[in-house]
Amino acid sequence: MARIAVISAVHEELAEILHLMPDERKVQAAGREFWQGHLQGHEVVAVLCGIGKVAAATTAAVLHERFAPQYLLFTGVAGGLAPGAEVGDVVVGTHYLQHDLSAAPLFPRWEVPGTATSRFAADAVLVQVLVEAARDAVTWLPKLVSEQTRRAFGLHRPTVHQGLIISGDRFITSASESAALRVDLPEALAVDMESAAVAQVCADYGTPFAAVRTLSDRADDEAHVDFQAFMHDVARHYSARIVRKALNLL
Repeated sequence: MARIAVISAVHEELAEILHLMPDERKVQAAGREFWQGHLQGHEVVAVLCGIGKVAAATTAAVLHERFAPQYLLFTGVAGGLAPGAEVGDVVVGTHYLQHDLSAAPLFPRWEVPGTATSRFAADAVLVQVLVEAARDAVTWLPKLVSEQTRRAFGLHRPTVHQGLIISGDRFITSASESAALRVDLPEALAVDMESAAVAQVCADYGTPFAAVRTLSDRADDEAHVDFQAFMHDVARHYSARIVRKALNLL
């Protein structure tokens, strides 16, 4: 039985995961509520990380120091960047980079000082587990999400992607910002505010890590429109289904 940490980016996702844990109990540390219990035969600790790289890194560090997880999974939403990465699709990160980090000219752009790298790799086994779990979730879309909601968000044929996720302390809300990121990092599939920070902490501790993100928007001028509705009506269902399936596969 593995000890698995699950970090959620928003309340709606955490609540859905806790519903799956019949024996959860709360532990408070560093101003956060960590929930310990069992799910799919594993010891699980679930937590809300907060928004931004610092909040995410703090959460990941406390998780390691207090609970010593053997695996760490991160669920959340992100903005789609690459052509074909559409609202309602799911991205499983294989690598993670901080797009707003630069210690130039002392170090190459995006390189994390002291690591000799700009990209932190996900655990290959966890990537495959999350891809399989995400594919299962999108096939369940008609049962997870109402037809009215699918029409409202244009969720027709959701796809699962795997590749680079980039993170930064900005919510990308303009077409110009999104276009600039695509020019600088054309292989980036999605942009969020936490994954790369958690990946760096997990690399420091030697803990297998992977993040899965549902695309809530296209990181453009309409990114803020109906975000809360998407979280409530779509993303939370995806996250719960993906986590349950992934833990069943581990």
